Amino acid sequence: MDNRKQRIAILISGRGGNMEAIVRNVREGSLRDCCEVLLVVSSRADAPGLGRASALGFPIASLDAKGALLDKKLLALLEPLRLDWLVLAGWMRILSPAVIRRYPERIVNIHPADTRAHQGLGGYRWAFERKLESTSVTVHLVDEGLDTGRILAQRSVDLRGAKSLADVEQRGLAVEHALYSEALRDLFTKGDDS
Repeated sequence: MDNRKQRIAILISGRGGNMEAIVRNVREGSLRDCCEVLLVVSSRADAPGLGRASALGFPIASLDAKGALLDKKLLALLEPLRLDWLVLAGWMRILSPAVIRRYPERIVNIHPADTRAHQGLGGYRWAFERKLESTSVTVHLVDEGLDTGRILAQRSVDLRGAKSLADVEQRGLAVEHALYSEALRDLFTKGDDS
C-alpha cells in the first residue's frame, strides 16, 4: 500500500450513521491522514444521510434507479473519480458482478452479525430473536456472494440484559461506528494482504 491518501466513495441508503462516523474521522480523527472522501452516494434521494453528509461539507449524489440501471449509473458516476475503494455504509442494494469486478477486493462492507453465522438483512433481529448473549459486527470485503467476502475485522457486542430490538441495535451501532473506522485505517495504512 502506498503512502498517499486513499480515494474513497461512501455508499449509503438510509440515515448514514456509519457514514457520519467515518467522515468525522476523515475530517478530524483517525482517518484524516490515510483517506479522503470524494463522494457520498445514496441509492435513495430521500436518504437522511445525504443531508448529514452535505452539512458536513462532503459532495453528495443520489441515484434514482434499480437493478442493472442503478449499477450502470453508479459506475458512470464513480469512474471519473479514480477511486481506490468503495465503502458501503448501509447500502441496501446488492452490487452486480460488473461493479464488483470493476473494484475487485476494493469494496468494504460492515455487517451486523458474524458473516459465518448470518448473512443478509436483519442481523440484529436475528440475534435478538435467538436471545443471544452476544453477537458480532463484521467488516469484510465484498465479493459476488451475499456477505461471503474475506473478513477484515470483527468485534463482539454484549447483548446481556438487552430488553428490546432497539436496545440491541443501539449497542450494535455503537460498536459499528468505532470498528468501521478502525478497520478502514488498518486496511488503508497496513495493506489488505493479511
